[in-house]
Amino acid sequence: MMSNLTVGIFNDSFPPTIDGVANTTVNYAKEIQKSHGNVIVATPWYPRVVDDYPFEVIRYPSVYVNRKLGYRAGNPLDPLVLNRLIKAEMDIIHTHSPFMSTILARSVRFSSSAPVILTYHTKFDIEFRRVLPFNHFRSASMRILVANINTCDEVWVVSEGAGENLRSLGYEGDYIVMDNGTDFPKGRSSQSEIDRLAKQYDIEPGTPVFLFVGRMMWYKGTRLILDGLRIAKSKGYNFRMFFVGDGYDKPEIEAYMKECGLEEECVFTGAIYDRELLRVYFCLADLFLFPSTFDTNGIAVTEAAACSCPSLLIQGSCAAERAVHEQNALLIREDAEDLANTVMFACDNRMFIRKLGDAAGDSLYLSWADAVAKAVERYRGILTAQIERKDPVSARLALLSEIQQLKEDLVQRKDIFVTRYREREIRIIKDMLDQLMK
Repeated sequence: MMSNLTVGIFNDSFPPTIDGVANTTVNYAKEIQKSHGNVIVATPWYPRVVDDYPFEVIRYPSVYVNRKLGYRAGNPLDPLVLNRLIKAEMDIIHTHSPFMSTILARSVRFSSSAPVILTYHTKFDIEFRRVLPFNHFRSASMRILVANINTCDEVWVVSEGAGENLRSLGYEGDYIVMDNGTDFPKGRSSQSEIDRLAKQYDIEPGTPVFLFVGRMMWYKGTRLILDGLRIAKSKGYNFRMFFVGDGYDKPEIEAYMKECGLEEECVFTGAIYDRELLRVYFCLADLFLFPSTFDTNGIAVTEAAACSCPSLLIQGSCAAERAVHEQNALLIREDAEDLANTVMFACDNRMFIRKLGDAAGDSLYLSWADAVAKAVERYRGILTAQIERKDPVSARLALLSEIQQLKEDLVQRKDIFVTRYREREIRIIKDMLDQLMK
């Protein structure tokens, strides 16, 4: 078992969804399958998706939630899927979402001795405020989240800031920091590819280029970027700005870009699935603009560093934890004037920015191969400790406790949805009565 691991990688998001956690899931699976053992990925089903990977992908039934959330919710208790996962005889399960994927991991653990590791990636308090309309829904969802996390055998976070956020939600257990990597090789794309992309967008030689890559959401700092660029343009600076990605707020962001008078400077490419092409965009850019205080790690910052492209980050943010101002990045206050001043500085000091990019490549780059090798080493430590303390009686008691906790969590989840639909029906009836009384 210890020489060739069978690892379950569970996550609520996976291609065709593109986000940082889906990226992490794919790369964990690829690296483990390549160098450390066998992988089974468990993730919700999406229509018209064909999984062509060097590892097994098991999809479980799912439903579309809503456009604002942008994900499908899976059914983690599907008996056919559970049976397949149990028969896989996984040594360890690594879940990257504290919701359905962790419920699924706990369900599989009922019939196996596989310990469950959770990596906490996302500031869910911000997500809950965005997608849940009432405070009691948010509070109940937070309780379910923390209860799920508490049942895991070990908790990892992707940055110290992510750990602090987890604490703020009520989690009191231990955690360790495990950094994410990038699948980009260290080094730049060929100059011919970079020139071809510049020509495609009619970018004149010497024009500064800025880049944002991520979900098109306001909480990613996109308004701050546009406000800062508007100031820079008003002071006579010439530049081009690329926004790469899709998301619920994209139409509003594009409309605001036009309000700012930046139509000639800004390009919205949509999501780019071709990793080599995305790498060329990073290499074309002088500076990667990532003024997000939402992200707990910012894989895109590591991707930029791989291409010797320095990043503009908010000082004190999770994405800036390994960054040093004017040594391998540019750090700013969360302020449009400060962003504008830094962008103008980059336009005026392009040679310095290039040296900054080289330093970012030397100090911030981390490959997925190295990041996952460290994770697998930790897997083995967890399994060794489990073997040393194994007690059949305590294991059975733990299993009974786990079953009871899962039942309580599912009842609580059901009550939340019942309450939500009742309140919705009451609002509909009230609106109908108001119309009749007019």
